[in-house]
This record gives sequence, C-alpha cells and structure tokens, in this order.
Amino acid sequence: MAISQKYGRTYHYPFSPGTTSDDRINHTYWNHFSTIPQLIHTEKLDGENNCLSRYGVFARSHAAPTVSPWTRSLRQRWESIKYDLGDLELFGENLFAIHSIEYLDLESHFYVFGVRLNEQWLSWEETEFYAHFFDFPTVPVLATTATPILQIDFEQQLRQLTAQPSTFGSVDILTGQPCTMEGVVTRNSESYSVADFPKNVTKYVRKGHVKTDEHWTQKWQRAPLRWERRKNVGID
Repeated sequence: MAISQKYGRTYHYPFSPGTTSDDRINHTYWNHFSTIPQLIHTEKLDGENNCLSRYGVFARSHAAPTVSPWTRSLRQRWESIKYDLGDLELFGENLFAIHSIEYLDLESHFYVFGVRLNEQWLSWEETEFYAHFFDFPTVPVLATTATPILQIDFEQQLRQLTAQPSTFGSVDILTGQPCTMEGVVTRNSESYSVADFPKNVTKYVRKGHVKTDEHWTQKWQRAPLRWERRKNVGID
C-alpha cells in the first residue's frame, strides 16, 4: 500500500509529437482550456519526478521513499524541512543525474512544478510561495496565456515555445550538440482538485526526446551546476 498518492499521469496534447505507445492523449483538452481564465506554460525539464512530503522523498512510486544515489543530496535537504511540511507535498524535477539532455546553466538540481495539499493542487502563485519558502526554485515559466480564443493560435504558440533551447542551455547527450527543450507543460494558474488534474494539466513533448536506455542508472553522471562549470574553466 502506498504511503501517499503518487503524481498522476500528465496527458499529452493530441499534436504532441513525443508520444509513445503507453502514453495517454487529452483529445478534449480544448473543451477545458478554452474556459480557463489563465494558463501557465512551464518548461518540461528532463529529470526525475520527485516528491517531498513529511514521509520522505519519493520517486514515481509512493510505496516507499526512494534511496537512489541521485536523490542523496535532496534527501539531505528534506531532513532540514521535513517537520515544516505538514500536509504539504512538494513535487519537482530532480536534475541531479543527467538524462537525455545535459543542461549547461543549472543553478539548482531541484525545480518545483507543483504543490499538493490533501486533495487539492495549489495555484501557481501558492506553488511559487511554498517553493521559495522552502528555498527551492520553480520550473521556468515560458508564457502566461489568458483564456485562448482560437485553437489554431494556441497550438502555434506551443510549437514556437518548444522550438527554443532550454532556459538552462540544452545539449543532446548523444551528439553533444545544442538541442531544443524537452517540452512544455501547460497548467491552470488557479488551484484545482486532484480528481480534475487531467482537465487542468497537459503536456507537449518533442519527438525522440528519450536518448537513454533501461541501463542508464548503472552509468549515470552527476549534472554540474553553473558555478561548478565556471570554476572548472577558471572563471571564478
């Protein structure tokens, strides 16, 4: 039995090119998004979904806290805040280990993208508040959109956003060449219930974004932070 409820699956936009056979598609996304007063487009970072709650640090499974080596520093951070979390659950992207994209300008290894309180996902404003309260950054906000009028314009904006490089500088680990960001996650800027998650959050992922295989955990590498890269080239 799980200690807490794991993060729900984020459905893809129907025009998201990075889907696989087991992904779910939100074919009715426009019915919901066209009535939401404000949408937030955030960068989908290429890491591991981790949750910090009073019970520990969790990866995708919430059956037991994770003990992976790439969460060691995050678990140390958790030790200092665990008694202040209460019923809050902080969800974020753990970039400590390099996956398919190497980021050249990271300031942190953990970026919060959502905060859950019991059966409610908090608003983006509240998410930013609690992330900063616990001294974590949030994932980059790429754009804020008022209630979209034309679906074609909305979809064109998403394609333009994902055609850009990552906020943190993105390099394909196989080619060593600059690449575009992994994708975009769109969410309702206001709060919503856990049950209504699929109606309020949808993602766009570029084609061929996964470059690692099932054995990546055996040869993973730590992602250097920006100050470490500068130090290594004698800037600092």
